[in-house]
Amino acid sequence: MTRLVALGVEEEFHVVDLVSRRLTPQAHVVLDGLPDSNFAAELQRAVVETNSTPTPDLAALRANLVDLRRQLIANAESHGLGIIGSGTAPLHGDDGFELTPDERYEYLLDTYQFIAREQFICGGQCHVEISDRDLAVLVAQRVQPWLPALLALSASSPYWFETDSGYASSRALAWQRWPTAGPLGPFGSAAEYDQAVADLVTSGVIDDRGMVYFDIRLSAHVPTMELRVCDSVPRVDDMVLLAGLFRALVVRETDAVEAGAPPRFDQRPAMMRAATWRAARSGLSGDLISPLTGKPGPASALVGTLLDELRPTLEALGDWETISDLAHQAVRLGGSAARQRMAYTKEGQATDVVDLLLRETAEG
Repeated sequence: MTRLVALGVEEEFHVVDLVSRRLTPQAHVVLDGLPDSNFAAELQRAVVETNSTPTPDLAALRANLVDLRRQLIANAESHGLGIIGSGTAPLHGDDGFELTPDERYEYLLDTYQFIAREQFICGGQCHVEISDRDLAVLVAQRVQPWLPALLALSASSPYWFETDSGYASSRALAWQRWPTAGPLGPFGSAAEYDQAVADLVTSGVIDDRGMVYFDIRLSAHVPTMELRVCDSVPRVDDMVLLAGLFRALVVRETDAVEAGAPPRFDQRPAMMRAATWRAARSGLSGDLISPLTGKPGPASALVGTLLDELRPTLEALGDWETISDLAHQAVRLGGSAARQRMAYTKEGQATDVVDLLLRETAEG
């Protein structure tokens, strides 16, 4: 029987003024009185982060995410502020970038300059328990070809500095500017992975292991594999979907490695970068590159293929009905980027897009 491994989620949210609907550097106000164990500040003062409690149960994860959002929103609204889950915010603040006071963040700004200053972005990360680091390195590389599909499902950042970027996920492109972002590997063992990370630190390009920003990575402080490619999402059900799919991919490929099965998908970094770009460009509204064929096809078809691939694992985990329903719902709704654009076209007002994100972030 497939072991039900624990998973956890980190969600980043933009803080907006409820009158102007613009970003506002008041994360410290929103976080005041909330426990540090579940809520945290981020690089810029208009972003807050929640951290769920690890659990093997998707229903418990969803309930926890809803509760964390409710606490955050209640605190924010008491100060005339709002919380939106999206890769970027449709409207920026009047004061530009404001750094959260922190020695680490000051290092990032001093070292990376405009890359740090343009990080008006929010992502959603998922951790899946895996204690054997040699196994984790091999599994991560086998999971990696499917990450563009997860990015497409999460794509929620069509607007970049108040203009339509032409992409479903402009956040993904901004994130790729970090020197350690992008595909993982190739690595044959945890020792090779650790040596590469150590070499990056020695090079002076990064300061410590926590600054490795691969699309999928081994956590620097807990025995988990971490998904980092996704936008923050407004709908909590989409976050549950991403977590459930990611865990199923990890469990399936763990079983395959332990059974001695060879990799089935193209793991070349160049192809994965191309597939990631394609997902960022189109989201669920265009073609995605299949890791099975290397050819483009409708996003809905690739999501269906992913479900077919994962069905035995999802059934063994007891997640099939939940994840298949959520996946079909996500495809039917067309993705956050498309919904945001639709909200804008009704009246040509970016405030309508913010209002949509406020509603969807609070639902659930």
